[in-house]
Amino acid sequence: MMKRTLTTISLCLFAIAMIAQSTSDVLNTARKANDYFMAKYSDPTRPTFVNKVRTSNLWTRAVYYEGLMALNAVDKQQRYIDYAMDWANFHQWSPRNGVEVTNADDQCCGQTYIDLLPYTGKSDSELLEKVIKNLDHQISTGRYDYWTWIDAIQMGMPLYAKIYKVTGDRKYIDYAIKSYEWTRNVCGGGLYNTSNGFWYRDKDYVPPYKEPDGKDCYWSRGDGWVYAALVRVMETIGKKDKYYNQLKKDFIKMSTAFASCQREDGLWNASLVSTNYEGKELTGSSLFLYGMSWGIRNGILKAKTYRPICDRAWQALRNDCVHADGFLGFTQGTGKEPSAGQPVTYTSVPDFEDYGLGCFLLGSTEYYKLTSESK
Repeated sequence: MMKRTLTTISLCLFAIAMIAQSTSDVLNTARKANDYFMAKYSDPTRPTFVNKVRTSNLWTRAVYYEGLMALNAVDKQQRYIDYAMDWANFHQWSPRNGVEVTNADDQCCGQTYIDLLPYTGKSDSELLEKVIKNLDHQISTGRYDYWTWIDAIQMGMPLYAKIYKVTGDRKYIDYAIKSYEWTRNVCGGGLYNTSNGFWYRDKDYVPPYKEPDGKDCYWSRGDGWVYAALVRVMETIGKKDKYYNQLKKDFIKMSTAFASCQREDGLWNASLVSTNYEGKELTGSSLFLYGMSWGIRNGILKAKTYRPICDRAWQALRNDCVHADGFLGFTQGTGKEPSAGQPVTYTSVPDFEDYGLGCFLLGSTEYYKLTSESK
């Protein structure tokens, strides 16, 4: 009996040690990928030079900082905050291209400005003046039809939710939800397919548009953007908000849709239900891992169903995509459809390296939280 008890204890301790090792491996992998980027792009104020000069508060870099702040939440390091603060200060806490823009891509940087507020020692009104003026300007137009492509939902809607929480003024979240509903139900006849939970990227991809194999075109990263936006908004407004259950309903249906098309290797194709451009792809896969891990942690998704999906996704991201030096392979370049940036391979370098890392950090850090809580 004593021998059997000791064996059981040993097995339990071994299992605990393996879980702890796995959890630390997730964090170490996220650190490695981020360290590679911060070393390569050591000056956060430097513009990007992809075909033309773009200021470093463009949407691709803004998404990276979303991921960096998520990493800092589980791996607090002053160097992360300094890197992000230098970036925000250089851009004077302003939307890209000024306060009169209505393009969500130019507004995305504001999400990180808000996340940086606790580290500044300054008042919200002082640092967010330009962001608030920008959103007020857009609201004043009386239009809700600016988000004509689904990527914009992630770039813009969480910012409106965050400004609502900072100011307490519900006009911001009301405007965001009306804009979301316009994209969902009106744009191009409705970019959300209510029958199956997938999203068309914009009006050019709704039926009768078909992929070469005759199937609908649901672009992985585009659908991932919406998924991430719902997470970030629900997390911000909280369960008691009147809009929470509305977004939760879409989130659950989307989760079912994404679960149905995971590749056997754990990743997702660039085209979710089509054979067009079949192959491993990191950005959409990372965003699906982000959403599903968050959904399990918050009691929205059943762990029995979704935890194995997350485990497979993480193992594939770690083993198939992350190079020894932290470079991320299988990252699709910028674009709006499965054909963009092809071929997407283990060694191909995307036109921008920042947003892919941002997606990866969101997914890996949320999965890290999930594994940490499962000990």
